[in-house]
Amino acid sequence: MFGLTRARKTAAVAATAAAAAVALLSAPTAEAASSRIVGGTTTTTTAYPFMMQITDASQNQFCGGTLVSANKVVTAAHCMVDETTSSVRVVGGRTYRNGTNGTVSRVSDIWIHPDYTDVTQGNDIAVLTLSTSMPYTPASYVDSSDTGVYATGATARIIGWGTTSSGGSSSNQLRTATVPVVSNSSCASSYGSNFIASDMVCAGPTSGGVDTCQGDSGGPLLIGGVLAGITSWGEGCAQAGYPGIYTRLTTFSDEVTEQVQS
Repeated sequence: MFGLTRARKTAAVAATAAAAAVALLSAPTAEAASSRIVGGTTTTTTAYPFMMQITDASQNQFCGGTLVSANKVVTAAHCMVDETTSSVRVVGGRTYRNGTNGTVSRVSDIWIHPDYTDVTQGNDIAVLTLSTSMPYTPASYVDSSDTGVYATGATARIIGWGTTSSGGSSSNQLRTATVPVVSNSSCASSYGSNFIASDMVCAGPTSGGVDTCQGDSGGPLLIGGVLAGITSWGEGCAQAGYPGIYTRLTTFSDEVTEQVQS
């Protein structure tokens, strides 16, 4: 069974993803020791000013997002299923999940890819329009023609506040690590027909141990310092033979640009 999203919500994750998560979280193979953004280091939003917390109305972080313009944030569609503009906040400039600093914005619009149904079906991308502009440097993102960034073995950077084990406690401080891009054929060997090469890209060492996990959903996969992917889903977290799966942003960059310019 596949389909464990990298979101961390008690009730608001889409029912299809939640059902898969329950099964995976109860299975011994779904957990790996120290399976947070492992093998990396703690970092700060000063180092990554475009890194946003996606929170509920009480500022409890459950997903990540990437600032791509002063008032637009790219995140995962599965993070936004069942959410409304009144239920979501975006927080920038806050390194610690329990902090009170930074800039908090309400959301005036949530665009979810119209073809999104489930993480294993692709189209896992959303764009949030902020009511308050963020005073932080946004990230550049790939163009639709930049498909060469996903070369096998390319070094990608992951960032987030994810859990320290599958279903465990989230990291209070922002963390980062690097992972290698995995070939489409290798990823398909792991995930079968649930891996859609046009919509997804895999990244992570074959031995496991470095990965994103719950709470990291919607956060960035950076290649060459440019936003190239969105943390989406995977089999457990940091599990050998099952790299993390990210939304392949080149496929959707034109739609992101349309949203940014709207």
